[in-house]
Amino acid sequence: MHRLSVSSVPRIVAALLLFSVACFTQAEPFSLDGDPVVAFIYASPAKDGGWNEAIDNARQKVADELDVKVMVAESIPEEASALVNAVDLFVRRGANIIVATTYGYSEGVKQAAEKYPHVAFLSATGIYNSDNLESFYARTYEAWYLAGMAAASVSNTNKLGMLGGFPVSVVNWDINGFALGVQSSHPETTVNAIYTNSWWDPVREGQSAQSLIEMGADVIANNLSSSAPFSAAERNGNYSIGFQLDMSDAAPNGHLTSVVFNWDQYLVPTIRKIVEGSWTPDPYGAFPGFAEGVVDITPLHADVPADTRAKIEEVKARMINDHFSPFTGPLLKQDGSEILAEGAELDAGQIWDMDYLVKGVTGSTR
Repeated sequence: MHRLSVSSVPRIVAALLLFSVACFTQAEPFSLDGDPVVAFIYASPAKDGGWNEAIDNARQKVADELDVKVMVAESIPEEASALVNAVDLFVRRGANIIVATTYGYSEGVKQAAEKYPHVAFLSATGIYNSDNLESFYARTYEAWYLAGMAAASVSNTNKLGMLGGFPVSVVNWDINGFALGVQSSHPETTVNAIYTNSWWDPVREGQSAQSLIEMGADVIANNLSSSAPFSAAERNGNYSIGFQLDMSDAAPNGHLTSVVFNWDQYLVPTIRKIVEGSWTPDPYGAFPGFAEGVVDITPLHADVPADTRAKIEEVKARMINDHFSPFTGPLLKQDGSEILAEGAELDAGQIWDMDYLVKGVTGSTR
């Protein structure tokens, strides 16, 4: 899992308040020099079964649909110097569109974008934007809200469990979105959240999932990449929910649904605009969701009741057509203090600043 590097966690809350808009002066669309050549840079193998693979699936569609040359570099360390060195090599080979795939590359991408103003840069979970650089991530909490509705409908214990990596905004909003989806139809059902303080630790994830099950959770939602939580759920005859890719193969009996990325829905049209000369980077970065087709859920387990399925489709349509947000008031923190009054809605900056869990979630961000 490479949304954020472990070493970045102490500074992540401040960094992700809003995407940086420093040095953003662009008035005209970006102009690409030469024929388009795209390069994707990964911090670990592209086929990692999770985060990287979701982006790599989009890479193939970029190549197929846009008929452009695409190059790949894998296992490039999440260090600014390593990223810049990789970019240097690609630029010498003709690359003029660079896709960096992890938050840990943010500083390096910023430096490379300044060094090569006529090269376009797209930075997954990055924090900087400029005339030739756009950071991007997805409104994953929208899909987690629907997954929460499904989970609540099949629970017999009214207790659900969810695993996350670190208590940072991009994880907190998934936990909160899931819990709010649960509460939308089953207010009495609670979510017990555990942070593993790692993006990839199958042993710890399996143990944490088992702990949640022993505390009564009969649905395990996994915000990480390891299959260990699914194995734990299967052994105990419980349901599970996956993330990033369709994880049904890891839990053939109890896979309820997976929250998935369709990064091609962002990368293909964005790179097409770069090639056509109509791309103007968003000064706050790209933040697509259901409406743009970037996030979705996989087909629901047969045990999800028909009325719940219909309600999920209804809410999904509202997210797409009416821009319904799960973070609409009244919204309360765990301690009962008010975050939002009825009818109010969190803006993007407030979502990126999410350092709390909502009422109905057991667990601590400390």
